[in-house]
Amino acid sequence: MNLPENYKVTYRCPSNIALVKYWGKFGVQYPQNPSISMTLKNCYTETTVEFCKSGEGFSFEFYFDGEKKVSFNDKLDKFFKKIFNEFTWLSSYKLVIHSKNTFPHSSGIASSASSMSALSMCLNDFDSHISNTHLGPQKASHVARLGSGSASRSIFKNFAIWGECDIEGSSNEFAIEYSDFAQVFLTLKDSVLIVSDKEKSVSSTVGHSLMNNHPFKEVRYQNARDNLNRLLSAMKDSDISTFIDIVESEALELHGLMMNSNPSFILMRPNTLNIIEKIRYIRKHRNIDLFFTLDAGPNVHLMYFEKDEQEVHRLINEELLKFTVNDTVIHDEIGYGAYQVKKEDSNC
Repeated sequence: MNLPENYKVTYRCPSNIALVKYWGKFGVQYPQNPSISMTLKNCYTETTVEFCKSGEGFSFEFYFDGEKKVSFNDKLDKFFKKIFNEFTWLSSYKLVIHSKNTFPHSSGIASSASSMSALSMCLNDFDSHISNTHLGPQKASHVARLGSGSASRSIFKNFAIWGECDIEGSSNEFAIEYSDFAQVFLTLKDSVLIVSDKEKSVSSTVGHSLMNNHPFKEVRYQNARDNLNRLLSAMKDSDISTFIDIVESEALELHGLMMNSNPSFILMRPNTLNIIEKIRYIRKHRNIDLFFTLDAGPNVHLMYFEKDEQEVHRLINEELLKFTVNDTVIHDEIGYGAYQVKKEDSNC
């Protein structure tokens, strides 16, 4: 293989919000249950990787918002060790990685999903370049999974399924795009209400590990599979009421699992519950299809459809912002997945 002296490429990859949650893993980053997520649009990571030919073996430097960040080195080092056999050419290069987000790191939006998928797309692009073959999104999704399970889903537009299930082509190795749904779901919006801007007290990695001995783990895994099948049917049939019920149930079940694990932990804050109560009151009394989901944190993803956007934004400003930190809300919507921003000459 004829390896180039240098190469430079930039990708943008969005975050995603899981509708049916992945919680619990086995082996090398495999999910205990299948999940489905909605790809976001405005909350993304932009990553540039400069591949510099080196006679000194593999090394890397990582910069975030223009500043060198050695605090990320341990996680990246573990990731590169996992993928070394996938990309044997790594031993001949130094990688200079520049990354930036369009959203705050502690916003409750999955930055590991967008950052690891963006990095994987850059690696995949270079691998395609030197092998002169087109490597599809499944390869990038597989590589991203090794860095962050949820990152496997951020490659794809609209909705993505990760984990073996009844859908043809589904796999624990990588995510796949899901497209058998009614058009109304292409109008989904997501406004993230920031209840806390502090780092989570418990990492997702620790949370996943606590499922290993959880008393309800088998019930959870089966419930997730059942919820996925019901959700997919609702999406196909435009059954918004069932869709809302499942999405909210999944969010609360995720946090219930955390609260009765051993050791237990509570990531919701009082204002998380205040917002949830308000959402349910508004939906019941004002006949608006708005609902919520939660990541493994206190911040609330308020979801709704484009037809109600103006009214929901008014309700956020008048009734919900008071529960947030410094009136902070991040407006987003369903998105189109990963894409290349530019390819340019390297300064190696």
